[in-house]
Amino acid sequence: MGTRPKRAADKESSVEKHDGPDPGQVRIDDPWYDALASGWGELDGTGAPASAVPPARGEQDDLSARAADVYLEVQRSAAFQEVRSRYRRFVVPAVAVFFTWYVAYVVTATTAPAFMARPVVGAVNVAMVAGLGQFLTTFLFTWAYARHARLRRDRAALDLRWDTQELTRSVAGGGR
Repeated sequence: MGTRPKRAADKESSVEKHDGPDPGQVRIDDPWYDALASGWGELDGTGAPASAVPPARGEQDDLSARAADVYLEVQRSAAFQEVRSRYRRFVVPAVAVFFTWYVAYVVTATTAPAFMARPVVGAVNVAMVAGLGQFLTTFLFTWAYARHARLRRDRAALDLRWDTQELTRSVAGGGR
């Protein structure tokens, strides 16, 4: 019996090939390797590479407790309460109006089919106009929400986020 010729299926797959001395070692040219996610190559604020060793358990719990205090302090602040009240002053009435409009459409469609079938222009009836009105009001409320957020809340929320990050950074010992 002779040896059979090697086919493409008989070749060793790239998964089975091992480059280098240790097959478990990550290669630097590996496209899935992320040095920053692994903690290597990051700077600690002074220009020196940050240590990859996590803080001791008690120290870490203390840091997270102090960071939680920062977030609670920010949540109790007048600036945060103002951002939340501006949000509620827009969202609660908008949801009430949209929900009422939606329920009115559904109730009218089920209780007054003759009214909804009344032609408006050609083959277009009241139900079609009201259904398209649902889409239109969805887009209008989305535009109004984005505009309200941009004009009334985004700047204050960004300032709060910046202050919170600065406070947590100083709590963690990274303050400058």
